[in-house]
Amino acid sequence: MTGFIYFMAALVITFVVFMLLEPLFRAVLRLFGVYDIVNEGTAHVYVLFGKVALVVEEPGLQLLWLKMGPKAFVVRWLGDRHVLDTRLDQRYQRSLPVNSEEGAPMGIGVWYEMKVSDPVDYLFKNVDPRGSLAANVSNATVRTLSNMPLDDMLETRHVMSRAVRSEVSPKSEEWGYKLGSVYIRKVHFRDANMIKQIEEKVVNRLRQVTSAIRQDGANRVSLITSTAERKAAVEFARAEAMRPKIVGEALQKISADPQVADALFKVCLLYTSDAADDLA
Repeated sequence: MTGFIYFMAALVITFVVFMLLEPLFRAVLRLFGVYDIVNEGTAHVYVLFGKVALVVEEPGLQLLWLKMGPKAFVVRWLGDRHVLDTRLDQRYQRSLPVNSEEGAPMGIGVWYEMKVSDPVDYLFKNVDPRGSLAANVSNATVRTLSNMPLDDMLETRHVMSRAVRSEVSPKSEEWGYKLGSVYIRKVHFRDANMIKQIEEKVVNRLRQVTSAIRQDGANRVSLITSTAERKAAVEFARAEAMRPKIVGEALQKISADPQVADALFKVCLLYTSDAADDLA
C-alpha cells in the first residue's frame, strides 16, 4: 500500500512539473531573453530603446544572450520583438484602367509575387509596404501600358509584364519588400457598349461568312448540275445524229441484194396495212 502511495505521489508531481511548471519555466526563460524559437519562414527583429538590437532570420532555437549579450535579458520586457512573415506571397489586381493608343478603354489584370527581403527596412522605412507596393504596381501598370497599340496590348503580355516589373522593382527594394514575378494575366474591354458592339460585329461577320459559304455551295452545285446537263445534251444530240447514218448504212446493205430488199419491202407494206386497219 505504501508503494502505491509513493507511485501516485510521484505521478502527480511529475504531471505538475511537466504540464504546469515546465511551460511556465520556459516562458520565464523566453521573457528574460535566454532563448527564443524562430519558426520557418519568419524573421525576428528585436528593438531596444528605439534601436535595432538584433535581427534573426535563421529558423530554430536561438540563444539570444550569446548574440546580444546583457541586452538579451531585458529586450523582451523593456523593448519590442517584431515577428515578420518572410514567405513568398502573391496578389492579383483586377481591371486596372488603361487606354489604348486608339482610345479604347481597357482593363488590365496584374498578378505579382513579393516577399520581405530586409526586415529592418520593411519595419521602419514604410508604414504600409504591402499597400504601397500594390499602389506602386497599379500606378506603374497604368503609366507604362497606357497608349499602347491595341494589337500589342492583346498579344505581347510578356513584354508588358517585364515593363511593369522593371518600373516597380527599384522602389520596392527601398522598402525592404522585394518584388518577384509579375504577369499580365488578363486584358479586357471595360466599356459595356463597346463589348456589345464588338459582339454584334462578330455575329454579323459570322452571318456573312455563313451566307457566303452557302452561296458558294449553291454555285458549285449549280455549276456541277449545268455541266452534267450540258454533257448529257451533247451525248443525246450525238446519238440522234448517228441514228440516220446507221439506218442509212443498213438500208444500203439491204438494197445491195434485190431479193432481200423485195422481201423487206413486202414486210413493210404488210406492217403498214395492218397498222392502218388497227387505226380504222
